[in-house]
Amino acid sequence: MKAYLLSLVSLLLIFSLVSAQQDTKADLLNTMIEKGMEDWKIPGLVTVVVKNSEVAFKKAYGFKDLESKAPVDEHTLFTMASTTKAIVCQALGILVDQGKLQWTDKVRQHLPDFKLSDAFITEEARVQDLLTHNLGIQQADLLWVMDSTSTKATVQRFALSPKTYPVRGGFDYNNIMYAIAGEVIQAVSGQHWTNFVKENIFEPIGMDDAVAKSADIFSKGNHATPYLNDIEDGIVTVDYNLSDQIGAAGMIWASLSDVSNYLHYLVNDGVVGKDTLLKKSTFEYMFKPHAFVTDASFYPTQQLTKPHWKTYGLGWFQHDYRGEKLDFHTGSIGGLVAICGIMRDKDVAVYVFANLDHAELRHAIMYKAMDLFAFDDNSRDWHKEIFDLYVDFREQQEEDLKKSKAERAAGTSTTLPMKAYEGTYEHPMLGQVNVKISNRGLDIDFNNFKKLSTYHWHYNAFKSTKENPFHAVMDFNFQITTSGKVASMETFGETFVKTK
Repeated sequence: MKAYLLSLVSLLLIFSLVSAQQDTKADLLNTMIEKGMEDWKIPGLVTVVVKNSEVAFKKAYGFKDLESKAPVDEHTLFTMASTTKAIVCQALGILVDQGKLQWTDKVRQHLPDFKLSDAFITEEARVQDLLTHNLGIQQADLLWVMDSTSTKATVQRFALSPKTYPVRGGFDYNNIMYAIAGEVIQAVSGQHWTNFVKENIFEPIGMDDAVAKSADIFSKGNHATPYLNDIEDGIVTVDYNLSDQIGAAGMIWASLSDVSNYLHYLVNDGVVGKDTLLKKSTFEYMFKPHAFVTDASFYPTQQLTKPHWKTYGLGWFQHDYRGEKLDFHTGSIGGLVAICGIMRDKDVAVYVFANLDHAELRHAIMYKAMDLFAFDDNSRDWHKEIFDLYVDFREQQEEDLKKSKAERAAGTSTTLPMKAYEGTYEHPMLGQVNVKISNRGLDIDFNNFKKLSTYHWHYNAFKSTKENPFHAVMDFNFQITTSGKVASMETFGETFVKTK
């Protein structure tokens, strides 16, 4: 009896010690997050850490809206942004398990109208290639940033995006390929990808707040407001990005409650309770490396983590960290950010949402959580290291702004009367731009969707005011022919030809 009591006391002491250690780790992570939010000036943020199928840390911070001072809570919706991609890959995995699809199926087998700028890549493209950013076609995000056309029309116009390297011979992050993957889900399942994900992933996992169409957040009501920390203006509100035409690339919104359940599912290798959403082999396949990631395509944090290798799975960036494989993905959509990371061999996963554009505290939280809960280590001040790293980038932006102002040629005027710059400008892939004289300079309207107000900068160059959805300054340069007519307008590295 005495031996039994001693054993019981020993077990209680062990449980008590483990619990105390977990509490200490939670306190350390919480302290860093609070300091980080203050330094980054983040309005609202949520974090959850799951270890060994248990919630090791879970907390909501700050405000979902600064004007109303409404607090973030467990059910406040934030955009998953590009962390959506992993869920879309899982949806395709479910179809693989159902025998309706193979990763190596040709895309045209399911989407006969699928077409890219290169005939060989068009015929060779496999479903898996849509997910690994290495098919060889240049990204074309301006298609959805500057237009609100349908998914079908977006994909059709994407056929004009040029080939940049041989098939599977490089790496160029490509959102529209995931929009095409969403079309594959519909073609194979008979359901729009948003309905398929809701029925086959959200509901079984318990993601009860989540919405797959970003436009639905307003009927939900409890959602975060997006913010930007402008170099000149400080914290400002920016417009919601509701680009559901490329929704499968990054338009799911979810709450702290949702991603807590999602991380349980990930740590349990695709098992929810007694149910298996994905076969083990399919789940494992998504976390295998499928493409090499070049240095230029990876995150600035590699300067601190110094990985020996960098790859991409199906919806996951991957690199070695402290001798273990870390799968993770960030998400960034105008004023809102996310990050999800999982170290599968350590059974630790973390998710972070915040409502401030490029709030890179998210990286610090992920690596700190891994250090604490996977390695029992508190030696690195991840917030300071990452904050200092990104301060250098911000200082460079400030220098670039000063340089731009210094290089402005004062007292110049346009080559032609302002009336000559009015008209219609066209780009075969990106659509139509209408330019009209305004009180300040020129109003530039992309596809009757995004209107930018500009003022004369110097010579034939104009700059936008910050009164636009991005709260950003954009450059517009007009080219004049030798016969004295406006030929084209250059912006975002693209040329729009004047047609009227």
